[in-house]
Amino acid sequence: MQITVDIEKCCGAGQCVLAAPDVFDQDDTGVVVLLDPTPPTSQRTAILEAATLCPAGAIKVGA
Repeated sequence: MQITVDIEKCCGAGQCVLAAPDVFDQDDTGVVVLLDPTPPTSQRTAILEAATLCPAGAIKVGA
């Protein structure tokens, strides 16, 4: 699984951090920080939820 984030789209809602705190964080301004671009498959459900919940569509998940 490969994750990418578009920090230009990020609106700082923080839903990604709530859904997958081992994969996402926020910097001091609230912008998403990708902690692990290739997380284990055990995180798949949480990551897909984070991408779905992102109001800005800033998170993309690939195979």
